[in-house]
Amino acid sequence: MFFESNWTGALLRIAVTTGFIFGVLVYFLVYAERKVSAFIQDRVGPNRVGPLGLLQGLADGIKFVFKEDLRPSGVSKFLYAFAPYAAVFPAILAFAAVPYGVREVNGVLVPLAIANIDVGVLFTISVSSLGVFSIILAGWASNSKYPILGGLRAAAQVISYEIPLGLSIMSVLLLAGSTDFSQIVATQRESAWFILLCPMGFLLFMISVFAETNRLPFDMPEGETEIIGFHSEYSSLKFAMFFMAEYANMVTVSCVGVLLFLGGWELLPFVSWQDLSGAVGIDILGHPILWFVTVLWFLVKLSFLLFLFIWVRWTLPRFRYDQLMRLGWKRLIPWSLFNLVVTMIVVIWMAKS
Repeated sequence: MFFESNWTGALLRIAVTTGFIFGVLVYFLVYAERKVSAFIQDRVGPNRVGPLGLLQGLADGIKFVFKEDLRPSGVSKFLYAFAPYAAVFPAILAFAAVPYGVREVNGVLVPLAIANIDVGVLFTISVSSLGVFSIILAGWASNSKYPILGGLRAAAQVISYEIPLGLSIMSVLLLAGSTDFSQIVATQRESAWFILLCPMGFLLFMISVFAETNRLPFDMPEGETEIIGFHSEYSSLKFAMFFMAEYANMVTVSCVGVLLFLGGWELLPFVSWQDLSGAVGIDILGHPILWFVTVLWFLVKLSFLLFLFIWVRWTLPRFRYDQLMRLGWKRLIPWSLFNLVVTMIVVIWMAKS
């Protein structure tokens, strides 16, 4: 009864639900990355452990558990141990405000979300951006010059690319007039997907989240070929937590991209579930299977963006650091401001007409 009657129980349910969802999504995302990279490089990929290699991730998890947990001498013990948790916690918590479907309750469509809040966009972006502190902590606490360089690069990169990311999201908020994910999806149902109304904003958003999640060609904080990775001094489960946090961030920002630009759980541009109900003569909105259909369709869109992450990683080479900074400050920020101004003009013109 204690866990059912106060905020502690609510937090426990949120943590368990979010952890389970992310555990499943991250597991299959790692498998998908191996298979897609193998396809791009004309290889087979994992095919030995389990059917179609599906248990390879489980074998890797067992390996991480039994690997020796080494700790260099002279490290800041508390910060060194705390940094992996600081990477995983924001990545998982940010997903709590993301709706991924709808269900009917007493004739009203209710979003499926762990915590449905009115400022979901602000909450998700704010919490997910906290992950950079774990990278800085890991680099500084390792007491090695190479991880410190990785942490410094991460700080500069995140500061540079959060500006165009925020500006691209602001253009969507102007079009929707709300910071609620559900309201943004409803606006796209009534008009059109925002990828059609604001294609430049979508392009700027995707480039920025590639940099925010440290994915190639923006993986300067890791830079394995340059031996400056911020997690160079980590092993065993601590390294696995950084590994999982990267994929968790990919899932979160891809969910945000689906909600902001691809209509969320809605069917197609200019075609909603209501339109499909009228066309086939079946009340889909009142059917008990509605939640399953909308979640499944949301996952299809999510898979497209995640495939884009994987495809780009195994296609493009890494930027030089000066190229990365030049792209952020001299290209993306001016174009993001231009996109925001154009969106403002369009919104004002539509309001007057």
